[in-house]
Amino acid sequence: MPEINDFSLDYFSLKGKVAIVTGANQGLGMAYALAFAKAGADLYIPHYTEDIKDVKQLIEAEGRRVEFIRGDLSNRAHIDEINNGCLEKYGKIDILVNNAGTNHFEDVMTFPDEQYKRVMDVQLNAVYYMTHETGKIMAKNGGGKIINIGSALSFTADNNCPPYIIAKHGVLGITRYFASDLGKYNVKVNALCPGFFYSEMNADISDDKEFYDHITNRIPLGRWGISHDLMGAIVFLASRASDYMNGWYLSIDGGFATTL
Repeated sequence: MPEINDFSLDYFSLKGKVAIVTGANQGLGMAYALAFAKAGADLYIPHYTEDIKDVKQLIEAEGRRVEFIRGDLSNRAHIDEINNGCLEKYGKIDILVNNAGTNHFEDVMTFPDEQYKRVMDVQLNAVYYMTHETGKIMAKNGGGKIINIGSALSFTADNNCPPYIIAKHGVLGITRYFASDLGKYNVKVNALCPGFFYSEMNADISDDKEFYDHITNRIPLGRWGISHDLMGAIVFLASRASDYMNGWYLSIDGGFATTL
């Protein structure tokens, strides 16, 4: 098998690549964007909140370019603005990470329809539209990598957040569908499913000692994840190293899903 001699750590390089990472101005998305920059990619970051200073400094410190576009992913027209903006700035799109998210916690008996729609629009519908539209661009340009961010809750359920659970299950369906239909165009679509991580989005639940202890006791590694636990996995999924992986997912959860 002479081809095994061709392998090197360059398979994990993203040098010369352009990556869109939605919501990468904060939380785990910032870690994904920084991992890409460290691997050699330039970034295009759609964001909803104003706080872009930290991620800008981190990426530019790696000697990489970063551009931003602010808008609301629940607005279908914004999807086209993102793709067109990235093409205008960089001329191509090699990698897409559908990371942006939102949530609302409330008892099932009073959960409001407007909050259900808002969470679904960002967590599921935007993933579909971004994957569809960016995937078509990649297909015309010879291929690309799309990484949808799922969750440990893509496989199970929790209380008081129905649209999040439904959306994260749906993300795996979107991933499998587009992997099937876009594979012939050399567009690979996979998912990354983090378990319980410290992040801005999880601050309320990680600060709840009873809940924190309950989850921690179920994790064989005995701790919640931190950002760098995901950074190697996201680079793998975006790089040549994962070129034969399509329609699947990586669960980075410390073993959470293996236990009762």
